[in-house]
Amino acid sequence: MISRLPFSQRIVTAFVLMTVLVSGSFSLGIVAVVHFVEDQLITKELHGKLSLVLHEDIKAGRAPQLDARTRFFASNSAGHPIPERFKDFSEGFTEIEDENEAAYVYLTEINGVRYVLLQEQQEFEDREEILFSVVLAGFLLSIICAWGLGVIMARQVMEPVARLAGQVRHRDQLATRTAPLAPDYADDEIGHLAAAFDSTLGQLRRSIERERLFTSDVSHELRTPLMVISTSCELLLENQLHDGQREQIERIARAARDMNDLVRTFLMLARSGPVDGTEAETVTLADVAREQAELWEAAIHAKGLDFELIDEGTDKAGHNPTFLRTVMANLLRNALHYTARGTVRLVLEHDGFRIEDTGMGISAHEQERIFQPFVRGSAARGEGLGLGLSLVKRICEHNGWNISSTSDQQTGTCFKVSFTSSRAVVCRQALEGR
Repeated sequence: MISRLPFSQRIVTAFVLMTVLVSGSFSLGIVAVVHFVEDQLITKELHGKLSLVLHEDIKAGRAPQLDARTRFFASNSAGHPIPERFKDFSEGFTEIEDENEAAYVYLTEINGVRYVLLQEQQEFEDREEILFSVVLAGFLLSIICAWGLGVIMARQVMEPVARLAGQVRHRDQLATRTAPLAPDYADDEIGHLAAAFDSTLGQLRRSIERERLFTSDVSHELRTPLMVISTSCELLLENQLHDGQREQIERIARAARDMNDLVRTFLMLARSGPVDGTEAETVTLADVAREQAELWEAAIHAKGLDFELIDEGTDKAGHNPTFLRTVMANLLRNALHYTARGTVRLVLEHDGFRIEDTGMGISAHEQERIFQPFVRGSAARGEGLGLGLSLVKRICEHNGWNISSTSDQQTGTCFKVSFTSSRAVVCRQALEGR
């Protein structure tokens, strides 16, 4: 399972866990050694004292010569009877530790007689408690130090990684003459990563440069014949023509103008910026809507459909004319192709527009993929490649617009383009209100 923690936190966690394991084992070892040594030393001491009492004091007929902390008991002695609480003790060393008493008990049995030495150990227990407190404090202090050291080490380890990430994210890394990253780093894992980025970014720069050259060449080569076509159409339209001829020439001129807009659109998308001074050229949504309505109304009526241009609160801001025309034209073309009867509506709003149709709609499983390149629905019309809606999506993302769609196979489809935020509910309400 992949950890979700940041790498720096994983370094700190590793330091702390390692310290807990090592320091905890060491602390437990100290406690175990203290108890073991305590058992061995006290057993030896009490055994020696009891031997002196039995072999010297008792044999000499005098009272046991013991210090004030030690008491002697024997099962055959009326003056030193064994207390009831010790009668069930087994031979050897036993430690008593409760709220009222802390003592060592050593019991032995010789020739059926039981002998007991009781030695108070409160002072030793106090010292032992101090020792264990010191061990616990050392354990906690080692964890705090490990955490601090982990933070310092994480910062040192992550500093070159963060610096490399910042350099890779910097927009200048895609510039043609950007200096390589690897020479700034040591010959270690970070240096190898920087070298890998250099290789990948180099391939990406070359790919972008090829795309720029291609789009520039295509733009230059296509604009010349398009200009010739447009100029020729203008000259032909100045002659005396009958209605059929004029209509055909106007269609050619319109197609040339649309193709010129597409060339400019692709060029601007490829360069991520305006072309030929278009940054100073802006139009309003209403201007483009009226222009596209004039261009598409005849074709929509020719198919037997109704067309409506509805103003619900026109957006007054200025927009790039090439991008806005391309988006609106592609959506109107899509509505025309997929509507067999009924109405196509272009509805203007205060922050965008929507295009509604009463066509066949889009199935639920296809709605998620309609904006992907080369994707066409099961009821595809015409000879398109499935790039129209993909181009619309790219243009909207490039300009910070939002596009959404709502479709019902009974009432049709609605595409909503918002210059601020996507509000698909508007489309849904429009479809339900038909």
